Amino acid sequence: MKTALITGITGQDGSYLAELLLTKGYRVVGMVRRSSLEKFERIDHLRDKIEICQADLLDQLSIIRVVEQIGPDEIYNLAAQSFVPTSWDQPVLTAEFTAVGVTRMLEAIHQLNRKIRFYQASSSEMFGKVRDVPQTEMTPFYPRSPYGVAKVYGHYITVNYRESYGIFAASGILFNHESPRRGLEFVTRKVSDAVARIKLGMQKELRIGNLDAKRDWGFAGDYVDAMWRMLQQSEPDDYVIATGETHSVRELLEVAFAHVGLDWQKYAVVDPRFVRPAEVDLLIGDASKARDKLGWQTQVSFRELVSMMVDHDLKRLSR
Repeated sequence: MKTALITGITGQDGSYLAELLLTKGYRVVGMVRRSSLEKFERIDHLRDKIEICQADLLDQLSIIRVVEQIGPDEIYNLAAQSFVPTSWDQPVLTAEFTAVGVTRMLEAIHQLNRKIRFYQASSSEMFGKVRDVPQTEMTPFYPRSPYGVAKVYGHYITVNYRESYGIFAASGILFNHESPRRGLEFVTRKVSDAVARIKLGMQKELRIGNLDAKRDWGFAGDYVDAMWRMLQQSEPDDYVIATGETHSVRELLEVAFAHVGLDWQKYAVVDPRFVRPAEVDLLIGDASKARDKLGWQTQVSFRELVSMMVDHDLKRLSR
C-alpha cells in the first residue's frame, strides 16, 4: 500500500484527490494547520478513511516531523494562500505560504528521503499578461498578482530541487478548475450561489467585476487525476492541465442564469470594487503534452460544470 501525504486536504482539490487515491488503494494522510475552528466539511465523508496530522507550511520543523513520522511515498503540495484578490491585501503572507512553503516541503524531502515523489500545484496565474495564445509549458511567465509571483517562485524552486538533487518533483500548471466544493469567494461559485439565491427569492442582484475576463475553466475532479498521473511516470516533468477552451465571465453568467430560466442582464451589476488592480485578460491552455504523455483528458464540459454547480447550490439553499 502506497502512502500519500496531501497538504491542503481540506480544500477543493485536496478533497477530490483524497477520494481518488482511496479508490486506488492508498493510505491517505492529510496535513492541516492547527486552528481553533476546524473546517473539514469538504472531507467529512472521508474522515473514517483518512488520517489527519498537524503541521504548518510556515514551520520547517513541523514539516520535517510529519514527513519523518508518516513516511510518504508521494507528497501532493496543494496548500497555499490561493485567493488572488487576498494576495494584494496580504502579499508577504502569500509569499510565505505559496512560495517559501514549497521550499520547506522540498527541503524536508531533501533532508529525509529523496525517493519521495513530489507534486507541486503550479498555476495558470503564472502566465498573467500572456505572451502566447494558447499557453504551453514553454510559454514565458508574466505574473500579474502577488499570488502569481509566489507561484512562479514555487514552480522554479521545484525545478531547481529536481535538477540539483535528483528528486522526483513534478509541477502541474493547472488552469482554473471549479466544482461545487469551490470556495464562495471564487467567481464561479459566487455566480452559482447568487443564481440559486436569486431563483429562490433570497437575493435581488449579483455584483460582479470584469465581464470580459476570459478563463479556461475545467472540473476539479478531472484535474486531480492528472496530478496522480504525473507521479506515476518514469521521469518527473511539468505539465499544463487545461480544457483548451476559453469562456468569458459574461458567458459564465449567461449559462448559469439560463440554467434556471433567468436573463442574467436583469440581475448582474458591474461593481468596480471587484475589478483587479492588474487584470489577467485571457487564459487558455494547451494540454497536448498531458494528453500524449499522461493519457489524460477532461470528462466534464463547461456547461455541465456550471449546471452542476448551480444545481448543488439550489439544493443546498433549499434545505
